[in-house]
Amino acid sequence: MSEQTPGVAEQLEPLVARILAPNPSPFTNTGTQTHLVGTADLAVIDPGPDDLSHVEAMLRAIGGRPVTAIVITHTHRDHSPAARALKAATGAPIIGCAPLALEDLGPRADASFDADYTPDRVLADGESISGEDWTLTAVATPGHTSNHLCFALPEAKALFSGDHVMGWSTTIVSPPDGDMAAYMASLDKLMQRDDRIYYPAHGEPVENPRRLVRGMIGHRKQREGQIMRLLRDAPRSIPTLVAAMYVGIDPRLFPAAERSVLAHLIDLRDRGMVVDRGDDWRAL
Repeated sequence: MSEQTPGVAEQLEPLVARILAPNPSPFTNTGTQTHLVGTADLAVIDPGPDDLSHVEAMLRAIGGRPVTAIVITHTHRDHSPAARALKAATGAPIIGCAPLALEDLGPRADASFDADYTPDRVLADGESISGEDWTLTAVATPGHTSNHLCFALPEAKALFSGDHVMGWSTTIVSPPDGDMAAYMASLDKLMQRDDRIYYPAHGEPVENPRRLVRGMIGHRKQREGQIMRLLRDAPRSIPTLVAAMYVGIDPRLFPAAERSVLAHLIDLRDRGMVVDRGDDWRAL
């Protein structure tokens, strides 16, 4: 794909277009991808942050066509806040994940939860909405957040994977809401599907999704193995683990790495493999 310009709609295939929001960061890559689904009438997936220029760009791309639904994968603030302005402009209902408002303990100011998110309809796993030439079916994929949904577009054998699977990076799993066991189970769930392509909310489309998901499962198991080897050697704190495991990464990503290691440790503790003693963690 060619380098994107924020605010400029790009047609990816007959039923799918995307618009890049102007919110690049070490955690969002080039920014949040908003996807438009359909031709005669539209669904807008993850309208993005509360940014007037992005709302205006979406309305230009919509071009007066009816919007059947504003669809939300999860309620981090780089995904859902623009839904309110888009609903006001189009009259479309907000449909998708359940509301979730927690104090974010993680490293990302842009990833704190959208406390003002108020959906008109919450979709359960397997429930669908449809337009003239499209269907979107919710695929519950908790892990990155407990309310995360992907959306399958069977007419194109495509999956809008939100932040659960991204081509440019593994996702952050940040407790208390982020859950490593749930995340791994959700990856296994996607491995059972036969989607042709993923359209993530950050980064480029994923054209061999099962291979990527298999690699992501392997990566997380490798991280788990690293943690266990280090803890068998000696009790360690989370910052000490991160320093040993993430050599050479951007220092701005260290807080995110600490959250990911904590998620692994909680999962290992729940499985009876490690125990925490104050700031230190020990292998059992």
